[in-house]
Amino acid sequence: MARRMNRFSASSDDSDINLTPMLDVVFIMLIFFIVTATFIKQAGIDVLRPDALTDSAKPLVSVLVAIGPNGDIWIDKNKVDPETVRAHIERLHAENPKGGIVIQADRLSKYERLKGVLDAARGAGVTEVAISTED
Repeated sequence: MARRMNRFSASSDDSDINLTPMLDVVFIMLIFFIVTATFIKQAGIDVLRPDALTDSAKPLVSVLVAIGPNGDIWIDKNKVDPETVRAHIERLHAENPKGGIVIQADRLSKYERLKGVLDAARGAGVTEVAISTED
């Protein structure tokens, strides 16, 4: 009987759980979710968009451009010079070529500034361009 007790006491010391494979799986899943995550694009300012009766949601947006009431152009939370809008659109559209552009023009912004952004998008080769409106 003493022999059996020694055998049980020796085996209870070796009963540690190895967590290394579980940690490997958790880290691989974390990396997978970070790589495949779609981040919300923000232009940089809040604008008062015009109302529209016929609007539809755009599922895939790669570039979000905001035009403020005083004509400022914001892309990716940065104020952009009107002459460099095309270069910024080309760079951001190259990161996600399947997505389109959404322009958030303020109600008080000038039409000329909106037309300039539309021309820059066309010059960058983007065909999917939409203007954001309120519901």
